[in-house]
Amino acid sequence: MTFALETQQLTIRFGGHVAVDAVSCAFAPGTLTAIVGPNGAGKTTYFNLISGQLKATTGRVFLHGEDISGCSAPQRSRRGIGRAFQLTNLFPNLTVLENIRLAVQSRAGVGLNLWSVWSHHRELIGRAEEVLETVALTAKRDLAAAALPHGDQRKLEVAILMALEPDVFMFDEPTAGMSVDEVPVILDLIRALKARRDKTILLVEHKMDVVRELADRIIVLHNGALVADGEPAEVIASPIVQEAYLGIEVAK
Repeated sequence: MTFALETQQLTIRFGGHVAVDAVSCAFAPGTLTAIVGPNGAGKTTYFNLISGQLKATTGRVFLHGEDISGCSAPQRSRRGIGRAFQLTNLFPNLTVLENIRLAVQSRAGVGLNLWSVWSHHRELIGRAEEVLETVALTAKRDLAAAALPHGDQRKLEVAILMALEPDVFMFDEPTAGMSVDEVPVILDLIRALKARRDKTILLVEHKMDVVRELADRIIVLHNGALVADGEPAEVIASPIVQEAYLGIEVAK
């Protein structure tokens, strides 16, 4: 079986500290894997190694069976790895619609000139507007991204990721800092992506109710190492997760 994404012995050291410790894991198309663990466990660092923001000390990353370990973050993005960050990663001075337009242009391979091609590519404008409607931001299309409240900025970042149409979606705490009313929009978008069954989704999330509902599989990192991997009910019930992640003392 060719996995959509695979890491082999992925490791990074910062001085004497091993932040991610020889993590080997494979992710199949059409699945949603939640990555959990206590603060400092290495979850975001593992994401950074996969998406190319950090260079591994040792180990390799494969996309559709091809070794992409030597590729930069932009190269990995073009090959099909899409990443949403804990902190929003937008063009703050461009409007909401312009942010999405750039992503659609990039996906279509027509360059990054903001205005020159749009009169000739009405279908791309239409695609940008479709994505905008999907995330319920049509009414704010002409606002600068920097003027949006935090929750709407998170929605916009997810919209940009959707416009890029990657094979692998990576969400790093997508609901962090959002109000109770805003969270369902993001979760509905992730549910819709999962329902397509043709994308691979990785989700770092602290809210265990969200993990239980969405995940086909949970992997647990602790002190940079992979300590559990399996179906949600099984992993959540395991002693190492009860202690390391949930803080529950398990009788020996």
